[in-house]
Amino acid sequence: MDLNTITEVVRRPPDRPGAQWRAGDAWLAGGTWLFSVEQPDLRRLIDLTALRWEPLVPSGAGLGIGATCTISELYACALPDEWTAGRLFAKSCEAFLSSFKVWSSATVGGNICMSLPAGPMITLTVALEAQYELWAPDGSARTVDALAFVTGDHQNILAPGEILRRIDIPAHALRKRTAHRRFSLTRLGRSTVFLIGTQSPGTSDLLLTVTAGTTRPVRLAFDAMPDARTLEQSIDALPADVWFADPNGTPGHRRHLTRHFAEEIRRELMAGGPA
Repeated sequence: MDLNTITEVVRRPPDRPGAQWRAGDAWLAGGTWLFSVEQPDLRRLIDLTALRWEPLVPSGAGLGIGATCTISELYACALPDEWTAGRLFAKSCEAFLSSFKVWSSATVGGNICMSLPAGPMITLTVALEAQYELWAPDGSARTVDALAFVTGDHQNILAPGEILRRIDIPAHALRKRTAHRRFSLTRLGRSTVFLIGTQSPGTSDLLLTVTAGTTRPVRLAFDAMPDARTLEQSIDALPADVWFADPNGTPGHRRHLTRHFAEEIRRELMAGGPA
């Protein structure tokens, strides 16, 4: 879609682009959402791809993901064998259920900052205990837990002009065993629920991340594997207003699916299923 209110595109922003921010600006990365709907309040786009942030930076501490890393780059990345949770990368990318053209443009950071309940990059990074590095217009930076970033449907903690620069996934989370479940009403539909369970090697703990069915990511943590009743009670204890409603499912339907798939994940990890 043409954005007919735009009067300027900043093609070569400074390394710290926030200093140029003003009302009516928008950060441009993949643009797959930005150019899909009218943006009557925008006057200028600032192109972040010109900064050429490194898309993927593995190290002993874990994996750093530049916010402008495309879905295609994330999907194709080769990870060390000991990072068993890396199998979730492809599964989360496939949850987009979009064309290769979108994959080649859409960015990890863009999906996170859209902060939609069904954002699969949110699911992935929250489940793997990521930290987000945020840059403010005044040049300062802060680091936040991925779990705290999204606050509701299309809502997050970004201040005006603040930007997501980097996602850091710790090595200990990448070494965990994982199980996941995803449901949509149609084969190529948006996620109705998307759950990921992780377990530390040599332990019986459980970290269950619930997304898509909730307006914000929910994490349930257990030091030891809970029994079925305890897990169900923990899901039922979530606030009623956290469950999401749209044409893909009612809150009641999503809560039911979450109970069902959470129990499947619990049993899979107890049985020593896929790493």
